[in-house]
Amino acid sequence: MTTTYEVRAIDPTVLKQLRERDDAGHARTPVTDPEGGAPLRCCLRHSEAGERIVLVSYAPLRRWAAQADAEPGPYDECGPVFVHAEECDGAASGTVYPVELHGARRVLRAYDDRGHILGGRLIEIPKERAAEVDDELHEVFSDPDVALVHVRAVEFGCFMVEARRR
Repeated sequence: MTTTYEVRAIDPTVLKQLRERDDAGHARTPVTDPEGGAPLRCCLRHSEAGERIVLVSYAPLRRWAAQADAEPGPYDECGPVFVHAEECDGAASGTVYPVELHGARRVLRAYDDRGHILGGRLIEIPKERAAEVDDELHEVFSDPDVALVHVRAVEFGCFMVEARRR
């Protein structure tokens, strides 16, 4: 199977901006995570107890659209994501879904090159089989109109990670 997409964490330049002022226009206050377990979109892993994190508003489609010269219109959403409060090593873009952030129920939301929603796919895959999400992503990207896919948590609708067509 040919890889047609790249899985991306939030870009370090964008993270710096979000830590100063998020996409809702607010400066957020970092906290020390007492228990750990927050899904960090900067390095695609869960936080550890004692790490400094911040919950910011992030508009992933807006950020993509600015680079792609697209106009998502009403599909532009802003929602909460956890990131490290200070710069971290981040996560390299890659061709494999980050199983560390997988939950049993996710939605793969596909967008075209205008930033308009083409559809969504509910997946219910247990964490121990999280590698199977790659098969689902390949299937979504088999539609030539799909430019990018947002993986979202079902329960809260939160943006987890982005996959872009290569």
